[in-house]
Formats: sequence, structure tokens, C-alpha cells
Amino acid sequence: MNLLPKTREEFAQTDYWNEFFKKRGEKAFEWYGEYLELCDQIHKYIKPADKILMLGCGNSKLSMDMYDTGFRDITNIDISPVAVKKMLELNAKSRPDMKFLQMDATAMTFADESFSVALDKGTLDALFVDDAQETKQVVENYFKEILRTMRNGGRYVCISLLQEHILKFLLEFMPRNNCMLRIVHCLGVEQANKEKSSDDALAMPVFVVIATKFKNLPMPLLEFGFGSDKMQRFGTATELINAVSSVQKAALVCNGLARSNIAGHNEVTMDLHQPSEQTPRYTIHILDQPPARGLGKYAAFIVPQGREVEWLFATPAGRRKLQDSAKFQRLAVVTLHRDQIYSTLDEVKSELADSIKNLSPAGLSEQIPYLSLGSDVGKRETLICGFSKISGDFRIEEVEANDKILRRLIFLSNQFVVQSEALVKSIKIKGKKERKKIDFGYLACQHHLYMSVGVQLATTLQNTKKDVEKDVLVIGLGGGGLCSFLHAALPHTRITAVEIDPIMLEVAEQYFELKQDKRFHVVIDDGLAFVERCRNEDIHFDAVLFDVDSKDLSLGMSCPPPSFLANEILQHIREIIGPKGLFMLNLVCRDESLRSEAIDNLHKAFPAVCTYKLDEDINEIVYCANDVKYKTVEHWKKSLGTAGRALNSAVRETKLASEDALEVAEFLGELKV
Repeated sequence: MNLLPKTREEFAQTDYWNEFFKKRGEKAFEWYGEYLELCDQIHKYIKPADKILMLGCGNSKLSMDMYDTGFRDITNIDISPVAVKKMLELNAKSRPDMKFLQMDATAMTFADESFSVALDKGTLDALFVDDAQETKQVVENYFKEILRTMRNGGRYVCISLLQEHILKFLLEFMPRNNCMLRIVHCLGVEQANKEKSSDDALAMPVFVVIATKFKNLPMPLLEFGFGSDKMQRFGTATELINAVSSVQKAALVCNGLARSNIAGHNEVTMDLHQPSEQTPRYTIHILDQPPARGLGKYAAFIVPQGREVEWLFATPAGRRKLQDSAKFQRLAVVTLHRDQIYSTLDEVKSELADSIKNLSPAGLSEQIPYLSLGSDVGKRETLICGFSKISGDFRIEEVEANDKILRRLIFLSNQFVVQSEALVKSIKIKGKKERKKIDFGYLACQHHLYMSVGVQLATTLQNTKKDVEKDVLVIGLGGGGLCSFLHAALPHTRITAVEIDPIMLEVAEQYFELKQDKRFHVVIDDGLAFVERCRNEDIHFDAVLFDVDSKDLSLGMSCPPPSFLANEILQHIREIIGPKGLFMLNLVCRDESLRSEAIDNLHKAFPAVCTYKLDEDINEIVYCANDVKYKTVEHWKKSLGTAGRALNSAVRETKLASEDALEVAEFLGELKV
């Protein structure tokens, strides 16, 4: 039996409502929430002593439940004589003081200022079916009558789905008529409707609108809140519209997730904000896999602070691997954002509980387990908030991960990518306080490890004498981690680093302990201009490294910028490295056509090109040489393998490496190209 309107226009027709109540009979249709789900808001804004007008009572039990809990002065009106007759018959003996009148709410016969509260449960939505001018006039008459019959300080309390045109009307009409406007999202109603509805029914978000009448309101007062949470005051109507819209859009996503399994499709990503904040507090990635024996139904995984940049949590492929190991059909992966305060894991779980529940599959009855890497939310300390004219806002922060303290440079324009990372060690000095020191034996980025092997190889190609210093050019400094490692691990190298951004040199020196000396200096210049100048002045290097990111995030290739792969630049590099040198670049490209074009350009410029795709990452290291003997993959494998073992020995000889660095060096010795 179809009890909901077939079209929205039917809502406003008296004939429809007469037919509706005949079909429904004595069973109340509480599709805007029942008393128990609404009572928190009702008791907050309506008191037993209030003189209450129930607008469009229908056969709702709301006024009866309120009467039974102490609200005795209630006058119910409805346009449908059928509804009024049924309600009189139902309540005549049990609730003799409650009034039921057949009356048009847009033309009421009550005296001015007769009521202190006007309660509207869905009536506004029934009247305001579209934004046509004649509809707006009916609604304006409705509100004029409500305000006419309401005392100063009285409240219009409306339970509504708040379609966009309704909200915009309220935001224009209420302040113009000296009414403060407050909107509260009733999450309890939405959850109850979701539990009661059939699989193909939508559980729409329900809001309580509270408009308080004043004699004079000098400026608009607009507020929004979630249930019993603290209200947030907005300065503009747009902010309030956005807050309501975000709840409604999220409901559509939740409805879709409740009714379907998205296995085989892209994951769904949702940001969670505080109502008054523009930046997210949490990001949730929802993944599904097909039902299978041994899989749990649904779980949430909370990623500790600072771990969100790791491949397992930062990439779709990583999160799929996480889901496989967690063994749940649906997994919600939650990341925590910087510039937010998180006290304990239990508090985070409590804050997320409603949102996580809303993302559950339909019919879930068991408790949702929360998974994580430990028993806390992780630690993140911001050391500095800075700004660069080239890279924009950035942060230097320290995080704890795997019992290590890591210092990181993050560009907020691409905040899930670590630009530079260093291991921080605590040094104990007798008689003095413990102090922090950067461990130059730690290379955070896998691509830096493979570049270092290439540099080791380049230093053995042109001259095998150990006392002859080899020249290395690095385009792109960042925090200086790669340069500092090469400088410490390979004492027979002279390193020139070129960085276009002077702020990055300050960052590297002040926060990553970069030190220049006779074997290492930094040039502040445009990398392309420097390369051209070296070629024109016949300056040569044994190894040239490109580790430069693109500032244009819309491109399918984020490293290096396309201009660094122009044919003219590659020809300059070919001349600079000479017959025995090596050119290496970090290639990060999600667009396969752009990647193919880049590799083709490199093949045109250099006789020998070898690529190595890093495991669990999108980075690809490209080695280029002028020596034709490197045309075969076998020669690259042999040479790079030998270089990896040599680098391992060099690291041991300099007593530079921590245990972790040695493990990495040994891994490099087994390099596969």
C-alpha cells in the first residue's frame, strides 16, 4: 500500500491528506520521528507551562505523548476534517483538556499573541512543495499568521527535511521579521528511520528549526548544531546553508552504502568537519569487498596521527591491502588531520560513533569493532608553521611512529605527501640535558635509496681511485636529507644542490641540520637555468639527480615538472654527465600516456635508459647513461647490484648507519631492475 505521495505536489492537497488518513486509519505515521526520538529537543525548547499550538496535527501521536508527559495546554489544528474527527474520537475521554479544531493554518481565527509556542511537524514541508511564487505566497501567509498569534519571546519549533528552497526562505523571512533562527540536526530520528525502513527506502536527515520572535533584532542571529552538541553561530546565511547541505549530501551517501556493496568500485571518501570549521577533522575512506566465508561484516580502522602519509593508509591500493589483512567485508579507514587536538583513542571513538554507524551496511546488528595500530591516537607536534612564495603554507612537525621520532616537512597544498623526513635521535651528554639530533644515516624515501645507489655507481665509472673526488649535482633540496646522506656516506664526493626556494634552505639548515662545507654547497637558483649555465660554461658532473616536484597538482605527472623533461634540457644533461656519467630522476606519474611520453623523450636523449618501479609506491627511478654498454638490462642489474653492496660497505665504514639503514643497504644489494 503506497502511503507516501507519488509526487511532491500531492502534499499540499486537502483531498490527498483526507485519503491518506482514511488509508492509515488509527495508526500514526511518524515519518518525521516519534516522541522518544524528538523529546530532547522538545523539552529543550518547549516547557509544560507554554501555551502550545500544534500546526497540522494529522493523526500524529506527538501531541498525545506530550500531553501525557505534562504538556496540558495544547491546541491542535488541521486542514483535514477527517483527521480532526478521528483525533477527537481518540482523545475525548483520555485527554479531555486537549483541543482539536479544523482550521486552515494560513488563515487562523485565533486572537493576536494567543500562543507562546507553535509546533510544526512536517506541515511546512507539506505546504512548501516547490519554489513557485504562488507557493511562496501561501507559505508567507502561513508564517505571518504564526507570528501574529505568537507572543514576543515565543518560539516556532518546526520538524522538517529542510529542502533547499525551504531553508533559503527561512533564512530570508525570519531575520527580516525579527526572529532568531537556530537549526538542529536530529540524528536520532535519522538512525531510527534507517532501522525501521525497508532496504529500498531512504532515511532522510531530519532537522528541528527554532525561530524565536523578538520585538526588534538589530542583526541576524543564525545557529546550527548536532543534537545536544554545543551550538555554532554563523556570520552568514551561506555558512548555514552549507552546514545543512553537507548533512543532506552525507545522508545520500550513507543511504547508498546501506543498500549496496561497492566492491569492485572506487572507495567512497568523506570528510567530517566541525560545523564552524572549514578544515576537516577526520577523513573516512569506505571500502567493500565481496562477501566471503571468514569475513566480518564491518569495522572501522583509526590511523594514528602522523601515520596517514604511509602507503598502507595514504593510497587506495594500500587501503585495499589493509582491508584484506583486517578481514572485514566493509572497512572504514579513518585518518586524523593536523591542526586538530585529539586526546585519547576512546574519545576519538566516541566522537566518531554516530558517523561510523551511519556508514554501516543495512541490517547490521552487532557492535562495530574499532581497529588501530596501538592504544593511543599517536603524537604530532608542530614545530613551525611557515609560508613560501613558491610552495605556499608548510609545516615542520614531529610524529611518533614505530617507536621512532620523525621530523617532517609537509606542504599543505599536498599534505598527504611527505616532502622531507628525518629520524630524530636523542643524544645524552654527561652533565647536560638530553638533546635531539638528526640521524643522517636514515633515508625515509625509498626513491632516495635507489638514487644513492646510482650515485655510488657513478663515482666508480670514470675513475676508480678513491682519493679523487666525484662531482654530484642534485636539483631539488627540500629538507636536504638525500644530500646530507650522500655527503656523510660518500666522503669522496663533492655535492652541489640547487634549490629555487630560499625558504627551503633555511628550513634544511635550521630544522634538518644541513651543513655546507668545502664538499657540499647549496645554490639558490632555478634548476633549469643552472643546468643551462653549466652546459654553456662546460661544467661537468659525474652524476646529476632530478628530485623536483611540480607545484601544479592538476597534472598527471607530479615529479618532475614537464619542463624538466624538455628535449633541450635533456640534451644539456647529456653533455654535462659526459661519456661515463649517470643521470637519475624520480618520476611520479599517474597518467600512463604522460609516463610513456616522458620515457620516450629520455630514450631519444640517452643511449641507455633503465627504469625501476618501487614496490608499494608510484615513484619510479629512471637511470640514464651515455655509455652504450648499459643498453642491456643485465648490465644495469649487475652494475647497480655491485653499487648497492659498495654503498652498504661505505655506510659501514663511515659508521653512519643505524641498524635500520644497514637493513636498507642490504636490501639494495639485492636490487632487481
